[in-house]
Amino acid sequence: MNAPISRLTPVGPVPRLLALAVAAALAVPAFAQQAEAPQGPAPADTDSQDGKVKQLSTVEVTAALDQARNSLSPDTGSSQYVITAQNIQALPQGESTPLNQVILQAPGVVQDSFGGVHVRGDHANLQYRINGVIIPESISGFGQTLDARTIQSVKLLDGALPAQYGLRTAAVVDITTKSGTDLGNGGSVGLTGGSFGTLNPNASLWGSSGRWSYFLTANYLESDAGVENPTDSRKPVHDKTHQIKAFGDVSYLVNDDTRLSLMFGADNNRFQIPNNPGQDPSFGYLDQTEFDSANLNERQNEKTDFAVLSLQGKIGDGTNYQVSVGERYTSLDFIPDLAGDLMFNGVASDISRSNHATTLQADFATTLGDNHTLRYGIYGSHEEAPSYNNSWVFPTDADGNVTSTTPFAVLDNTRVMANTWSAYLQDEWRIGDAFTLNYGLRGDSYDAFSKQTQLSPRIGAVWQASDSTTVHAGYSRYFTPPATEAITTSSIEKFDNTTNAVQNYGNNTPLAERDDLLDVGVQQQVGSNLTLGLDAYYRKAHDLQDEGQFGAALVYSTFNYEKGLIRGVEITANYQNGPLSAYFNLSASKAQGKNVVTSQYNFDPDDLDYVADHYINCDHDQLWTSSGGISYAFAGGTKLGADYLFGSGLRKDGAVPNGDSMPSYFQLNLDVAHDFTFASTGKLHAQLALLNALDRTYQLRDGSGIGVGAPQFGPRRGVYATVQKDF
Repeated sequence: MNAPISRLTPVGPVPRLLALAVAAALAVPAFAQQAEAPQGPAPADTDSQDGKVKQLSTVEVTAALDQARNSLSPDTGSSQYVITAQNIQALPQGESTPLNQVILQAPGVVQDSFGGVHVRGDHANLQYRINGVIIPESISGFGQTLDARTIQSVKLLDGALPAQYGLRTAAVVDITTKSGTDLGNGGSVGLTGGSFGTLNPNASLWGSSGRWSYFLTANYLESDAGVENPTDSRKPVHDKTHQIKAFGDVSYLVNDDTRLSLMFGADNNRFQIPNNPGQDPSFGYLDQTEFDSANLNERQNEKTDFAVLSLQGKIGDGTNYQVSVGERYTSLDFIPDLAGDLMFNGVASDISRSNHATTLQADFATTLGDNHTLRYGIYGSHEEAPSYNNSWVFPTDADGNVTSTTPFAVLDNTRVMANTWSAYLQDEWRIGDAFTLNYGLRGDSYDAFSKQTQLSPRIGAVWQASDSTTVHAGYSRYFTPPATEAITTSSIEKFDNTTNAVQNYGNNTPLAERDDLLDVGVQQQVGSNLTLGLDAYYRKAHDLQDEGQFGAALVYSTFNYEKGLIRGVEITANYQNGPLSAYFNLSASKAQGKNVVTSQYNFDPDDLDYVADHYINCDHDQLWTSSGGISYAFAGGTKLGADYLFGSGLRKDGAVPNGDSMPSYFQLNLDVAHDFTFASTGKLHAQLALLNALDRTYQLRDGSGIGVGAPQFGPRRGVYATVQKDF
């Protein structure tokens, strides 16, 4: 029998705002039943012909407030790529496409294992904003918190970001959600199913009544291919997933200049960790000497809840604002196979990590005359991040030899408290009709493992060289705090004289990354249908952050290189001509780091010695990346489409750490969609997708490289059908 595991599972606090969110959601049917007239004073808008006061509709008021909210967020000098709801619908899986797969359609975005993406040579470091509000990041895992069905449009902002954007700076995923006011009263139900036991029902409800509006959506996903397969087999072993996601946005127009919104979301994702059959155990366990690796039973559970209450509006004619308070709770639990993990790895770690964040965000934009817009604001967060680890290990002697096959438990519970404060001030200066300059200063303070601060100047410019040519350039100083997931020195020392001992301690306190980034680009309109873009960037980093999967558990930990160099070039092309649309992206990137200065205990001493004096490629570096797609809509409601992903391969070990690259890969996806119309039920949307149509087997990781723990393969060919009915 297996020895019992003493699991310490923290009961995380449900965000206080979530209770209000549930109450608001339950009240939605009552909203739909009300037919009350808009409350509050009539706007001072007078028809000049008859002298009568003209009452603005709630649609007009909402549109004006949306425009005011958009004015809070400039993109002067940065690079941006916009993906609309129509673009998402044109993807092979339509709105069933996971958010990370949507982002992969943008230039400079590289796919990785466990659902991860890298933008412009950075590891993770993405900031997510929904309707202008920062949503604190979840603990790193492979579940998706946000759903593409919520998206009206999503902008990927990168390059030289204005002072408003900070903390997570590889890119900003800026999402504008669908609105009940825009959609009218109605809803949608649908089902996606297909290969690998995939079943994905969904339901949405939206509408408005009087000054209320709402948008609610939820879906459930189950699949037999939840995490990347560690083998090239068509059917992964022990890889089921069950996922539930929900999102809601409820708004109330206080008056014609003020809106109160409650935005909330939740997900609960459960994964089996796929097995790699045919592996030989390295250790005995009690009297057991054999174990079939196909029968391992590792699992991982991930949960995230968030809620944000926002007050947005206008003060007079010159100032727009949005003030938000929010809470987010996220947790990750890795449950090992006690006997199996001990026999293959010498350690079986039951890991529970959680993070509870409370946030405050306030953004303002004030118009000064005809040529200046002053933007300013603050952001603050308080995080509590407990970590519970219950690890079973074997005892060893001073030379590392196992002295007993009877394991014992090492308990390690830690808690990190982190406080972050940020403030910014920037001016958008319009110089004539062709030139815009945005300059500002940002201050950040982060206090957790240690207190670190920085003042960061930003400057960006856009030149409208001609009616068809736009040039942008910018410089940004960045400050990126480490994630609150870390292992303390005391944790490491507890494993001395065990099969989980490390060879050196090093500096175990992760550091904030500091960067200087230059970006320049040009966009050229060719005729009325084709837009071409070229963008180049150069980033010099101090204490470059990276993350790695160290050990058997699929949990990431942060480490720092003393120096980092990241540079690249991106080419884009977008074509739209009636029913035909197409896009093409090609990027070249190089990301390198030198001298590991934190969390050295995770590395082989020989690797550390080499990296101390040499720049090496980061494990997530990929030289060439390309994506593209084409879609044609026929008369009568039929659409044909195709898209692809190409990569020259992530890094693996060669003669030196990360010295070689994985083989290149190419994945082609095809789809056909048709809108059927029935006299009794109206329109029904049907879509059929063929993913990896060529069934080309490709490997993302081979298990080697700095911070890489296991091999992973890309998806095999799969067929997926979707039916969706709006009502």
